[in-house]
Amino acid sequence: MATTLSQALGKNFLGNAPVWYKKAIVAFLLINPVLYYTVGPFITGWILIAEFIFTLAMALKCYPLQPGGLLALQAALLGLTSTGAIYHEVEGNLEVILLLVFMVAGIYFMKDMLLFLFTKILLNIRSKPLLSLLFTLVAALLSAFLDALTVTAVLITVAVGFYAVYHKVASGKMIQHPEHDHSDDQSVVELHRADLDNFRAFLRSLIMHGAVGTALGGVCTLVGEPQNLLIAEKAGWDFVEFFHVMSPITMPVLAAGITTCIMLEKTGIMGYGAKLPEAVRTVLVEYAASVDAKRTAKDKVQLMVQALVAVILVFSLAFHVAAVGLVGLLVIVLLTAFNGIIEEHQIGRAFEEALPFTALLVVFFAVVAVIHEQHLFTPIINSVLAMDPEIQPSMFFIANGLLSMISDNVFVATVYINEVKDAFDAGTISRQQFDHLAVAINTGTNLPSVATPNGQAAFLFLLTSALAPLIRLSYGRMVMMALPYTIVLGGVGLLMVNLTL
Repeated sequence: MATTLSQALGKNFLGNAPVWYKKAIVAFLLINPVLYYTVGPFITGWILIAEFIFTLAMALKCYPLQPGGLLALQAALLGLTSTGAIYHEVEGNLEVILLLVFMVAGIYFMKDMLLFLFTKILLNIRSKPLLSLLFTLVAALLSAFLDALTVTAVLITVAVGFYAVYHKVASGKMIQHPEHDHSDDQSVVELHRADLDNFRAFLRSLIMHGAVGTALGGVCTLVGEPQNLLIAEKAGWDFVEFFHVMSPITMPVLAAGITTCIMLEKTGIMGYGAKLPEAVRTVLVEYAASVDAKRTAKDKVQLMVQALVAVILVFSLAFHVAAVGLVGLLVIVLLTAFNGIIEEHQIGRAFEEALPFTALLVVFFAVVAVIHEQHLFTPIINSVLAMDPEIQPSMFFIANGLLSMISDNVFVATVYINEVKDAFDAGTISRQQFDHLAVAINTGTNLPSVATPNGQAAFLFLLTSALAPLIRLSYGRMVMMALPYTIVLGGVGLLMVNLTL
C-alpha cells in the first residue's frame, strides 16, 4: 500500500514532466538547505538563481511556475528572503502585473479584427517577399501597441485555420465537412502531399517572420514587452519618451530586420523562400469568400467597434491618460459592452492566456527579492560600473543578451534594472548614465533573445502551440530559422549602443 502511494505521488509530482527532470528538482530542494547551513546564504542564493534559470530553460519540459515556485517557497522558508520583501517587489511592479492581467485580456476581444486583417494580407499579396515583409511590419506595429503574445496568438489562429481547411481538402473531403482531424496525414491523398509539404514550409517561414516582427515592434514602446514597462517605471519615462530614448537603437534595428526578412526570402536560405502553392491558394480564397458571405450585419458592427476601440487604445497609450493596465481594463469594458459579451464565462476565457505568466512573474519577483536581500549582483554591478562609462552600456547589452538567450528576458531585465536603479539612488552613477544603461538593458533583453524560444515568451508560445507540430516547427528548426535574425538584430543593436550611448 505504501509503495503504491509513493508511486502515485511520484507520478503526480510535476505530472508528465520527464523523470530525470523531476529528480533534478527534488535534488535541488534537498541540497539547498544543506548548502545554506554549510556554505552560507550568499553562495546558496547564487545556486538558487542557477536552479531557477534551469527551470526557465527547460520550459518545454515543464512550465516554470511549479518548479520555480517551489524554489521560491523554499527560499522564503530558509530565510534567503522574506514574505515582506516579496510583497515589496510585487507592490513596486504592480503596473506590470496590471498590464498582463488587463491588457492581454483586452486585446483578446480584438482577435476578430486582427484575424480579419491578417487574412486579407495573406490572400491578397502574391509576392512572397512582399507578403513576408507585410507580416513582419504588421506584427511589429501591433506588438508596439498591443501584446506580443496576443499578436502571436492571432498568427497561430490564422495559420491553423487555413491549414485545417486545406488539409481537409487534401484528405478528399469537402470544406463544409464537419468532422476532420487535421493532425492526421494518413488520409491525405497522394496527389496533394507535395502541396501540403510546401504549404507547411510556406507557413513556417511566414510565422517565423511574424514572430520576429513582434520582437522588432515590442522593443520600441513601453507596452511592447512586460519588462519595457518595468524599465520605464524605474526610469520615469512615459510612452512618448520611452519611444524617443530607444529610437536611436530600435529604428536602425527595425530597418536591419526588414532587410533581413527580404534577403531571406530572396535567397531561400535557412528554410525560408517557400511560396504558397497555387492549388492551396485557390482553396483558401474560396473558403475566405464563403466566410465573408456569411458575415452578418452584427459581425460587421463588431469589427467596426473593435477597430474604433483600437484607435482609442493607441491614443490612450500615446498620451498616457492612465496606467497601461487601466487602459487595458477600459478596452475590456468598451469591447464587451458594445459587442454584447455579458456572460461571465465568455469574459473569463480572455484571462486564461495571461494569468499563468502573471503568476510566474510574481515568482520572478520572489527570486529578485532573494537577489536584493543577499546582494548577489552587487559585486558584478560594481565591477561593471567601475569600467569606463563609455563601454558600460555595451557590456550591459552583451550580458543581458546572453542571459536572455537561455532564460526569460523579463526575469533578466528585472534583475538588472533593479540593480542599476539602486546604484543610481546611491549616487554611484549619474542620471545620464542610468538612462544609457536602461536603454542597453531594454534592447539587450529584447533583441538577442530571439535566438531561442526560452528568451521570448511569444516564441515559446508558438513552439508549444497546436500549430508547431502541424507545420513541423521543432525547437531546433526554430533556432536555425531565427539564427540570421539573431546575428543581425544582436549585431546591429550592439553597434548602435556603441555609437549612440
